[in-house]
Amino acid sequence: MLLLAEQPGAIFLGQNVAYDGNVMYRHFEGIPMEQRLELPVAEELQMGMSIGLALQGYLPISVYPRMDFLLLAMNQLVNHLDKLLVMSQGQFRPKVIIRTKVGSKSPLNAGPQHTQDHTEAFRAMLRFVVVERVASPENILPSYQAAIVRQRSTLIVEALD
Repeated sequence: MLLLAEQPGAIFLGQNVAYDGNVMYRHFEGIPMEQRLELPVAEELQMGMSIGLALQGYLPISVYPRMDFLLLAMNQLVNHLDKLLVMSQGQFRPKVIIRTKVGSKSPLNAGPQHTQDHTEAFRAMLRFVVVERVASPENILPSYQAAIVRQRSTLIVEALD
């Protein structure tokens, strides 16, 4: 996350990016608070804000602690972020890096509504947003490095358990 924070216009938004509450919070240590925007549980609003920030020249890193909850942002993700390039006839190309995680089943199983992996469904629905599933720790950094240089949005699914 520190590598992302160094990018011009980088801003982290989502739940527990500024306040502790889940395991992802510790990944933001060292990132200045002015680059963090804490949001309530409002997944579709979060994705809409991410798109708006990208259109204004920011590099939003939109954090969804569980992939299951990214489903609530599908309208903005599938019908807007993914289609803006086509809808605007190439005029708008918002770039958002979306970070999510497949919930862990051990040492404590968080239950079926917190541990689903929808990577293939996202790949089937998204035409222009790159979907990358990271299943080993050594692939984390290369995935985010690729997202930085890519000229389009990226959904990174961390499935490390």
